Amino acid sequence: MTERLRLRRWMPSDAEEYRGLWLERDARALRRIDAEGRPTVEDMRGRLVDNPLMADRGLGLLPIELRDTGEFIGYCGLTVGQASFDEPEIAYELARRAHGHGYATEAARAIVEAATRTGRRRLWATVREWNAPSFRVLEKLGFHWSGRITEDAERGNTIWMTRVLQPR
Repeated sequence: MTERLRLRRWMPSDAEEYRGLWLERDARALRRIDAEGRPTVEDMRGRLVDNPLMADRGLGLLPIELRDTGEFIGYCGLTVGQASFDEPEIAYELARRAHGHGYATEAARAIVEAATRTGRRRLWATVREWNAPSFRVLEKLGFHWSGRITEDAERGNTIWMTRVLQPR
């Protein structure tokens, strides 16, 4: 929990809002709603309920809601993603209506602090080169460019950012 936000476990009732995030994604992003309308709300509900990585052993993407209204605005958390269990990847996504209020930074800061308490030494973040707002969030949190790039001419290169939590 932060001053303005609550990060909590997923509930089946979050499926529609979670799917809404997929509908808003940039056309260059990977996971989007396809031409047949999949994943459906029911598909999303299954992912939230059946996916152990949604909140397991210090990993997981947690829904973000505004403390004062309970409104779902996105998610934030740690995932193996392209990283590892010991050095996970931080991930966040907010609904467009929630952009520009510092919510991503606030939620991600809470996740970085929680990761530090687990004894992890480093976090990673992968960001498409065109995603300037995500770079601003990561810079505020002390992440820096690792020197690694995964090239993708179609969707834009992925820039690997990192932050050391505890020196070895």
